[in-house]
Amino acid sequence: MAQPPPVISPSSPPPDRSATNPRVQRSRTTILATTLDLLTESGLGGVSIDEVSRRSGIAKTTIYRHWPTRADLLTDACAQLIDRQDIPDTGDVRRDLTTQLTTLAHLLTTARWSTVLPSVIDAAERDPGIADILSRIQRGHMAPFREIMTRARTRGELPPDADHSALTAQLMGPLFYRRWFTREPLDDAFVQMVIDTVLGRQSTQ
Repeated sequence: MAQPPPVISPSSPPPDRSATNPRVQRSRTTILATTLDLLTESGLGGVSIDEVSRRSGIAKTTIYRHWPTRADLLTDACAQLIDRQDIPDTGDVRRDLTTQLTTLAHLLTTARWSTVLPSVIDAAERDPGIADILSRIQRGHMAPFREIMTRARTRGELPPDADHSALTAQLMGPLFYRRWFTREPLDDAFVQMVIDTVLGRQSTQ
């Protein structure tokens, strides 16, 4: 016997079938890919709904249906900039930090977000919406280091009162400085020197 259709009260919203509609998913993927291309080519200033529509061939009305504002679109696009990483867990803080910081050094010279981030930082000074995007990117990059140091503190390799945020800044900061200011090599020797310096400070405290 056929089952009766579900009862939907007048106040209930209609079922959202767009999330599973292949055509809708293709449109969203195309729009996000186009937005990322524009971000990579010309930073935040080069991204507008008009230009995304022109480059993608998708109507502005469709873009606005998924992202009511430019900030909403940028938020979703920038979320794609955080590379999913396997956090090392060797049981030794030095080995874990070496693996993670070496990965970061590689990404800073190869990943899309490394060319986009300076424009995000600049725009965040004036736009609260972009500042929120920057905070999300920052948290994504810091999370692996915080997890590594939490484990290390549990094992007694770091002091119980170790400041994770300060230590992460000491680890990541020199790499960011070389990438965007001095443009010196982000090689293995530099990564090891940074780690030696940071862990050396902890051992003397």
